[in-house]
Amino acid sequence: MGKNRKNYVNIDKLDRLILRELEEDSRRPVKEIAKKIGIPATTLYSRLKKLESSGIIKNYTVIIDHAKLGMPVTAFIFASFSKTEGVSQREIVRQISKIPNIQEVHIITGDWDILIKAKHKDVESIGRFVVDELRGMKGIEKTLTCLVLHTAKEEANVQV
Repeated sequence: MGKNRKNYVNIDKLDRLILRELEEDSRRPVKEIAKKIGIPATTLYSRLKKLESSGIIKNYTVIIDHAKLGMPVTAFIFASFSKTEGVSQREIVRQISKIPNIQEVHIITGDWDILIKAKHKDVESIGRFVVDELRGMKGIEKTLTCLVLHTAKEEANVQV
């Protein structure tokens, strides 16, 4: 927690309002967003630059409907790390992060060491990934795969 505290950036109500507007639709022109929240476009532009340079805004992105791209199956995969293999947990997470169809990879606390979110075309392809790729990685001891039955909410951003 201490490491994250030193990187903490204070923002005001106007910055939060700007972030909410961007989360709704970051494709809107600066002039349109500025008019909606009642500030000059130059003020909005300078605040956006401040939010970008401070690292609060890391990227502008899109939210993809993976089902329409033939990847309707989501799985959360828990993995256990084995220290006896001579590979660091951070290195394994970096390797997993580079695999196609992997959306998220986290080092977590609790009974499991790593949490992976994957999107695939079907259950069989998730099974092939887990059995043939993930379990074959040096340092992965065991896995637990949870298939998503229904998604009520899936967004890239969190309202601030």
